[in-house]
Amino acid sequence: MAHFYILFAIFLWSSLGVIIRLSPVPVHILIFYALIASSVLQGTYIFVKGLHRGIAGVMKIRYPLLLGIVSAINMLTYYFAFKETTIANAVLTHYIAPVIVAALAVVFLKEKVSWLLILAMLVASVGLWIMLNGFSLNEEHSAGIVAGIVSGVAYALIVILGRLYARQYHPVVLTFLVNTTIVMLLAPFVREFSQRAIWTYLLIGVVHSTIAPVLYYQGLRFVNATRTAVLGYLEPLCAILFAMFFLDEIPDIRSLGGGIMILFSGYLTVRSNHETTS
Repeated sequence: MAHFYILFAIFLWSSLGVIIRLSPVPVHILIFYALIASSVLQGTYIFVKGLHRGIAGVMKIRYPLLLGIVSAINMLTYYFAFKETTIANAVLTHYIAPVIVAALAVVFLKEKVSWLLILAMLVASVGLWIMLNGFSLNEEHSAGIVAGIVSGVAYALIVILGRLYARQYHPVVLTFLVNTTIVMLLAPFVREFSQRAIWTYLLIGVVHSTIAPVLYYQGLRFVNATRTAVLGYLEPLCAILFAMFFLDEIPDIRSLGGGIMILFSGYLTVRSNHETTS
């Protein structure tokens, strides 16, 4: 069930690209107001359920605040990479994260990495490479490539920090603290409000900024960091499927072949969990 939480959260997040493409406002404004909507929803739930009594004090919220800062860095650098370089460069550099997670998890989480999980990472990496038609190095893309690498490192830290602290907080509380931190960081850069995008604010606020992260943090309570990161390779595959249905962007045979490899890596990841727990 814990794997399902993470997989469903990844599935929901993978639809975000379509919504951003259809939205009439810049990304940072879209994210800002969506997170405000989600924070109101989550805050109401927290106070109704009395969960706020357990988060009083700076010492209690410092770790979610750190996770929020890292999440903001991940979000902003990832979208900056999309703007400044090719999609392939942005995604391939971002998905160095599982390798970083595997290394950090051994040191900070004392997790064991099985050979089957290593195989899953290799299969997923090759599949992503094939699906996105390789990697191109060019001086004019250097800023975007660096941003992609930074976003990958930040994503790896999100998985590690989430794994460390997910059990210490209710998933809704952790999501609320992370989202409000990002809102405070983005506030100085927002100067407008577009009524045309209200539907996207509400949709992202409820689905992508509330339901998805709550499921993700719930899953991180029970699924180790390396497996969680490898399962993340399914996100670009699901994003292509959403683009097919909603934007009529039909992938070529190369993309389909790479997608099959990524699906297989997800199977290997789940199977490796059964082998280590049996």
